[in-house]
Amino acid sequence: MNKRIFLIVLDSVGIGEEPDAAEYGDEGSNTLAAAATSSYFNMPNMQKLGLFNIDGVTCRPKAEHPTGAFARMREISKGKDTTIGHWEIAGINSPKPLPTYPNGFPDEIIRAFEEKTGRRAICNKPYSGTDVIMDYGKEHAETGALIVYTSADSVFQIAANEAIVPVEELYRYCRIARELLVGEHGVGRVIARPFIGTYPNYTRTTNRHDFSLLPPKTTMLDQLKEKDFDVIAVGKINDIFAGKGISRFMRTKGNEEGIARTIELTKEDFNGLCFINLVDFDMLYGHRNDIDGYAKGLTYFDGKLPEILAGLREDDLLMITADHGCDPATPSTDHSREYTPWVIYGSHVKAGANLGTLPTFADIAATILDYFDVKPEITGTSRLKNIVD
Repeated sequence: MNKRIFLIVLDSVGIGEEPDAAEYGDEGSNTLAAAATSSYFNMPNMQKLGLFNIDGVTCRPKAEHPTGAFARMREISKGKDTTIGHWEIAGINSPKPLPTYPNGFPDEIIRAFEEKTGRRAICNKPYSGTDVIMDYGKEHAETGALIVYTSADSVFQIAANEAIVPVEELYRYCRIARELLVGEHGVGRVIARPFIGTYPNYTRTTNRHDFSLLPPKTTMLDQLKEKDFDVIAVGKINDIFAGKGISRFMRTKGNEEGIARTIELTKEDFNGLCFINLVDFDMLYGHRNDIDGYAKGLTYFDGKLPEILAGLREDDLLMITADHGCDPATPSTDHSREYTPWVIYGSHVKAGANLGTLPTFADIAATILDYFDVKPEITGTSRLKNIVD
């Protein structure tokens, strides 16, 4: 009989500062606790599974009889970005952080980019994605120059109005940048940031697309695919792994569509892993310090969780985790260095099993491979015996 695991990443839903958070400027960060201060926050289904029973989580009462197993995950890699977080979930320890550019990209990179695209680059500094199009959108419209900017993360972002630069042309420019940004300048992601409108009424569209580095080592995705298991990616998972180790993917325009695709996939007869990223927590709420929006997003996910659970079969596992934090209550709008949750549910899961604090996100990958009887060739330790009867 087929075995399936649904691994859902609640993008940026951290659960409290890690011991080294101060080194990243994130002392005091706690994304889940910040969202829980909102009157819109309501997660009874995750509470029942054991989210609030995780070590260090105190923002809501613990379930008396949790139905899932759970753990607090510490990131062993250096960094707090999407790419490194997901790579570690898939079994890669990144001892060096990906490069960041607090003063903008070097002249030689910008000059080479301009030469290969035939367009001038403007901005070239860290910026909010919504503010940058307000401040540079008019110049972009008048000159056709591309708005290039970065953030505290390892990203090279290109914003352009779809009426001036068609989306596919913007994607081509991103591929050019991706080819340039290698070696010491190998940023985690090149991101297309299309928008529409006329000054001062600009709106970013859902045609964002990420162009990631190839993972530098073998991941659980590679191992599963090599053994002919299905590896289905939903949301930006395919982009994060640059398609490596993926057998099928579905891009989505936000959490609602990602959850809907997940529910649909519970009805499919596949054999392997369905890996889902729900990006709105990070993109729409964390980076914009929108506490109420964050709470509403978590409440919506929790409200749809029963439909996901109803689609699980006898030998299925549901795993829910995160890749970093993005506390909407701190002055910073950047990611935060936080522990992440790991909640596991299924017919054979030991209800109420508390695995404590685990040393690396990669234990998730090792556990998944163990469940499919694949010998892990990655970082991480399988916790399967602690989870499943």
